[in-house]
Amino acid sequence: MRLDFAKMHGLGNDFMVLDLVTQQFQVSETQVQAWSDRRTGVGFDQLLLVEPPAEPEADFRYRIFNADGSEVEQCGNGARCVAWYVAWRRLSPKPELVLQTSGGPIVTRLVGALPDSGGAPTEGTVEVDMGAPRTEPEAIPFDPAGLGSGNSARPTGEPATWTFELDGTPVTVTTVSMGNPHAVLFVDSIATAHVAELGAALVRHPLFPEGANIGFCEVVDRGFLRLRVFERGVGETRACGTGACAAAVAARLLERVGERVKVSLPGGKVRIAWQGPGATVRMTGPATLVFEGRIHA
Repeated sequence: MRLDFAKMHGLGNDFMVLDLVTQQFQVSETQVQAWSDRRTGVGFDQLLLVEPPAEPEADFRYRIFNADGSEVEQCGNGARCVAWYVAWRRLSPKPELVLQTSGGPIVTRLVGALPDSGGAPTEGTVEVDMGAPRTEPEAIPFDPAGLGSGNSARPTGEPATWTFELDGTPVTVTTVSMGNPHAVLFVDSIATAHVAELGAALVRHPLFPEGANIGFCEVVDRGFLRLRVFERGVGETRACGTGACAAAVAARLLERVGERVKVSLPGGKVRIAWQGPGATVRMTGPATLVFEGRIHA
């Protein structure tokens, strides 16, 4: 069969988006892996599926698959693209949507004019209410005793922050769940941070039973962060929306930033707003259509 799809990106974090509301298809792990190949497939960081909702309060079900075929709980950049895609495909006339994800419901809102399915514009701005972050270890999940042999991670005394040794070197992380697991490391400069080496060592570390997305965050001032993220099942990406949210939450918990902050990633900037514990996190940024396509499946 042939499937219509869209190639989109949010700050360079790129996606293949499938409408499974008007089309029917069962996605397999091997299919995702084949499509994600940048030489022989479409090429993407994540595959995003838009499906009919299974819960009455949701407008759509939103599913995310990493390039390795694993299904994950949440993707903030993807949520912006899905919201724009739904409007562009005329799947819903509503500028505000409730998307059902395995990490919990999120609310998206188009900022400005609705996209035109007949032509321009191919980019829009979307605000996403990502829900309230959680920091308790079981919510990440984070297992302080995961190193075994009595070599546990130790709380530093700061909120949601732990220290442990990795190959004899002390590592300090602040753990945050945005519906998916994140560990944030604060660094002097993201330009010199060992993102590939440390990211690969931590992303499937025993302290994180389900793995984690590893953020390397540089605090420029109380309203500006620089960030690089090494994602589960993908590696370093140009941008990570939930990673930006997690970094802003971690920095605010440690009293390094205020309620509103810009986060600069290699692919561009997003705006994050979080009032503090108990409040939801709001992220605002672009969603861009690259091209439409049809693929044999």
